[in-house]
Amino acid sequence: MAWALSRTDMPAKGLVWVSILGTFIIPPYLGAVGWILLAGPNAGWLNRVIVELFGVEAGPFNIYSMTGLVIVVACYSFPYVFVFTKSALDLVSSEMEDAASVLGASNLRTTLSITLPLALPAILGAFILVFLEAIALFGSPALLALPGRFHVVTTQLWQFFEHPPRVGVASAYAMPLLLITVMLYWLQRKITHRKGYVALTGKGGERRPIPLGKWKWVVLGYCLAVCTLSFFMPMTVILQAALSKAWGRGFSLDNFTLQNLYFTIFENNLTQTATLNTFLYAGSASVIAIALALCISYVVNRNLVGPRIGGVLSFLTMAPFVIPGIVLAIGFYAAYTRPPLVLYGTGWILIFAFATRFLPIAFTNSNAAIRSINPELEDAVRTLGGTRFTAIRSVVAPLLKRSLAGAFILVFIPATRELSAAIFLYSINTQVLSVLLFDKSDEGNFEMLASIGLVLVLITVALILIGFRLMGRDFMLRRTSS
Repeated sequence: MAWALSRTDMPAKGLVWVSILGTFIIPPYLGAVGWILLAGPNAGWLNRVIVELFGVEAGPFNIYSMTGLVIVVACYSFPYVFVFTKSALDLVSSEMEDAASVLGASNLRTTLSITLPLALPAILGAFILVFLEAIALFGSPALLALPGRFHVVTTQLWQFFEHPPRVGVASAYAMPLLLITVMLYWLQRKITHRKGYVALTGKGGERRPIPLGKWKWVVLGYCLAVCTLSFFMPMTVILQAALSKAWGRGFSLDNFTLQNLYFTIFENNLTQTATLNTFLYAGSASVIAIALALCISYVVNRNLVGPRIGGVLSFLTMAPFVIPGIVLAIGFYAAYTRPPLVLYGTGWILIFAFATRFLPIAFTNSNAAIRSINPELEDAVRTLGGTRFTAIRSVVAPLLKRSLAGAFILVFIPATRELSAAIFLYSINTQVLSVLLFDKSDEGNFEMLASIGLVLVLITVALILIGFRLMGRDFMLRRTSS
């Protein structure tokens, strides 16, 4: 898909791009809900269609299986590979491909021998990143593996927290997961930070699309098939369930209702409280993360503490990226359920956990923003008698407004959807939308479940539209590749 969008004349690239962005928007656990509606062993739409068409007793699909779990995780992980690979392919000049063509190579051989090898480090880095995401995922495995009566590491950790919580056992069980993620993160950084794996000529060279002829429709069909599995089909059934009196009755006018959404938004006190908590905790965490990241970025980039201490600060700020959310939650639970600082049962433990979890995102964006400001502007203020604080207030802060607003959105969006940390740290009074959605899955009320999920998606879409205006159309995908 990355090759098709970056290097070929495939039609409908905009549709495929929007579909991939849509896949980013859907939380993986909501995608799992969509696939339960599609491929549940009894009432799933795909199974019902096959039963009706072929007259068999039962459909062949069972989403509550290891195969089903792998497919669902793959559907919501492939965009990472897409972004890494496309970013690398966008840098490949057409001149090397032209040289291969002059020597008699076909388009296929040129792509396999020249283009893809140049992007191989990015592909390997993306593979490791997806492995890290998948091994630390909680929502999808909990929704699919537990009913299927099998475990992965994260669901087993969650079982250790059933009353009474066995924090020591959970901490010990989490250590191999932490070591694996640290090792793979180090390997991923080593691969993607290699210099010179993309050949550039001049200022990047010319990049012309490869003509596919009649094969462009085959390639487009493949891209749309993947997007159908990851975006169109799950969102269709989620929308249908949210707008139905009974989702199993299918698409019909007499089954259509807005009552589910109205009840979720305006009448359900539980949903209203969870929505308020979600906004409050995510917003507070975003402010804290950006304030910390901005201070550290300024100190490091202006070399106020020396390169060695600056390097340590940068490392500590990026360290939470290596720690799976579920492991981070266990650490917070162990640290803040006993004196001297008891935060469990309050919203502060979720706020600090979210701020820590997404601090690397805030630091990456703050660091890039600070680097874009020439220090000579601050030096000019100080030459004219102003203090460093005056320079920051008068010069740096106004120039950072746009970048910081975009960084706030980039932290706020994943914080509103975070489940792996929240599921361990919430209490009755601090429930957020992601946890409420997970809890409702046990009740089998898919109409309410889909409505809550739709509210989450609409919140995310609104924030992304604001981000489009502030940072450009691909800011979500750029954040992933960074």
